[in-house]
Amino acid sequence: MRILRDPQYTRPDDRGASAAIGNFDGVHRGHQHVLDLARRDGAPLGVVTFEPHPREHFAPDGPPFRLMNAGARAHRLEKLGVEILAELPFDARMAGLSAEAFARNVLAEGLGLSHVVVGADFCFGKGRTGTAEMLKDFGARYGFDVTIADLLVSGADAVSSTAIRTALSEGRPRDAAAMLGHWHRIEGPVLHGEKRGRELGYPTANMGLDGLHVPRPGVYAVVVDVLDGPHRGSFHGVANLGIRPMFARATPNLETFVFEFSGDLYGHHLSVGLVDWLRGEAKFDSLEALIAQMDRDSAAARTALSRP
Repeated sequence: MRILRDPQYTRPDDRGASAAIGNFDGVHRGHQHVLDLARRDGAPLGVVTFEPHPREHFAPDGPPFRLMNAGARAHRLEKLGVEILAELPFDARMAGLSAEAFARNVLAEGLGLSHVVVGADFCFGKGRTGTAEMLKDFGARYGFDVTIADLLVSGADAVSSTAIRTALSEGRPRDAAAMLGHWHRIEGPVLHGEKRGRELGYPTANMGLDGLHVPRPGVYAVVVDVLDGPHRGSFHGVANLGIRPMFARATPNLETFVFEFSGDLYGHHLSVGLVDWLRGEAKFDSLEALIAQMDRDSAAARTALSRP
């Protein structure tokens, strides 16, 4: 997959792509529906998105909300067959473009798109004044087709990043996965920690959660993909997401114990999928009590991961 970060530097074979447009946070089933509508014979499959997320530009001091970082989003889109990812910088210049200027300068002249697909609730341009119907008019004017995708519904509710965040905040990762179409995953490098897990017989891979929506704190059954290095592969595990009240961490992180694994993961990239929330975080009277609980957590995770 080729990643473009400036619409002025497209290659000739990038032009003519059929692209879905949006933030694609989580790359959930609604996003995948929009992406499927963008697939056209003879045209490269593209996505037009923004980095940072526009909400981060307009409210830089707001609470973390993203379901995935840019790397995880790109990884998921590549798995879905996207050939060209236009990851456009969302800055004051981009925010100041009128709806028509965005359609003309970015989509038509810059990226040279032949077809775009957007959700029915898509808004764009300065002050979010552009609508999906307006984009159809601009497309007719500047030479690209436009398809408007209906919102996807799961049960009684529309599939959305907001609904997924709610499910994760309530410790319902399987409900989140039903809307995502995949496990909610946290991706990133393994960081050096305090190495207490090694002393307890449970060495963990530590990952940061900077900029991400933090799911319900607690212990999870997880699936683990090691994305690079000599230990590349898929595993099961148990993870603690939160501050570890026994040791009073200042900021939440994800600490994963990988079953049947031996090796050094520092600096390598992991993708950890949350499968089941097992229990909340707790503080124990002794290290022995903590180890006994970790034994129980591992057994509970293995049971949970044996379910379909």
